[in-house]
Parts: sequence; structure tokens; C-alpha cells
Amino acid sequence: MTKPIDRDPMFRGCIFDADIILLCVRWYISYRLTYRDLVEIMAERGVRVAHTTILRWCLRLIPEFVKRWDRFRRPVGASWRTDETYVCIRGRWHYLYRAVEQNGKTIDFLRRCDRGIEAAQAFFRKALDSNGGRFPRKVTLDGHAPSRIALWRLRREHVKWRHVNVRTSQYLNNIVEQDHRGIKARLRPTKGLKSFATAAITIAGFELAHRIRKRQFNFRRRGHRYASSRLMDWQIALA
Repeated sequence: MTKPIDRDPMFRGCIFDADIILLCVRWYISYRLTYRDLVEIMAERGVRVAHTTILRWCLRLIPEFVKRWDRFRRPVGASWRTDETYVCIRGRWHYLYRAVEQNGKTIDFLRRCDRGIEAAQAFFRKALDSNGGRFPRKVTLDGHAPSRIALWRLRREHVKWRHVNVRTSQYLNNIVEQDHRGIKARLRPTKGLKSFATAAITIAGFELAHRIRKRQFNFRRRGHRYASSRLMDWQIALA
């Protein structure tokens, strides 16, 4: 009797080999490719796969990939630069809140339908949580009034927000505005995301690949260093 193949639980139930699945998802979030581009690339390698299958792989595996990579996440600086950019979902423009630190390392992101005070509060709470509860020393804004009001109201939730230096400087915020380009360039081939549910997962994958390029992960805690190839880094992170 043939023994079942021993594979990672996140790949269970998949017909294709785990290396093929990882390759398709990794290339999709890392490079300016569409699902149909990947279908053609895999066909040249003798693998026949539908673009909807690659879509299902991405929706299923990207959250798990983010979770496993975050085990090696490096701490970021205490000077936050925050800004919002536009994302097209189902033909309508939505807002993508993003924050980086003074050296350009990504802190967090959040997709919202509006650009009000509650949206800004939700983003700052999420950024604080993803930063391990470490409060920023400075927060630089782009002059959008609701973001400043949101930080003011957060002082009622925790006393440490009162010690955060909030400032407005378009010059200092150029770093986050330039960082938007990495995500916007990857979103462009999608020609607009098609649903709200998939948008958060897809953007999370693009943000993960963007952080990997900026080397925001540290493998030394597990006795590893950055490998000579991106594929080996992925294998270490997902092990």
C-alpha cells in the first residue's frame, strides 16, 4: 500500500507539489505578474494550472506565509511617518493607510473605505499592536486633520500616547510617499482588485514581499542567516 506524502499542513488537500504552489504564490506577490502570466510561465515548464487555481492558492496561503515570516520580524524605529494612498477595489477608490519608520522600514498598513477619524484611530491601534506594543517617540503626519485628531483621542485610551510628539512635515513624510511606489507598482498589473475580502489578503502579500526586499527579518534567532537566494530565505522562514 502506498504511504501518504508527508507535507506541510498548509499544503494538505492540494493536488500540485508544494514547490510549485510556493513558486507561484511567491512570484505573484513579488513581481509584476498576473495570474495568467503565471499560467504561461508554468506551461513552459510543463505544468498545466488554471489561473483560478493560483488565485485560490494565494488566498489560502498568503495569511499563513505572513504569520510564519513575522516570527523573524525585526523591531523598527520609534519615529513613524504615516500617510494614505489610494487603492481601487471593485471600481471604487479606497484608502490604504501605511506607516514606515525613519529608515524606511515598514511598520504596518490598513485598508479602509473612508479617511476619517475612526479610520485613523484603527490604523494607529493596529500599528501599535504589530509593533509589539512599543509606542512611537514621534509620529509625522501629512497635515490631514483627522489623523491628528485621532492621535489626540487615543490619549484617552492610554497615557503613553500623551508623550508622543506629533508633528506635520511634508518634507519628512517624503520617505513614506516614496515607499508607496513599491506597493502601487505591484497593484497596477491587477487593474483593480475585485472584492473587499480578497483585497486585504492580496495587499498583505504585496506588503510581505516589500518587507522581504527591505530585509526586515532576522533569521539569527533560529541559527540562520540570510541565504544566497531568495528561495532559500523562503524555505527557512516557512520551515
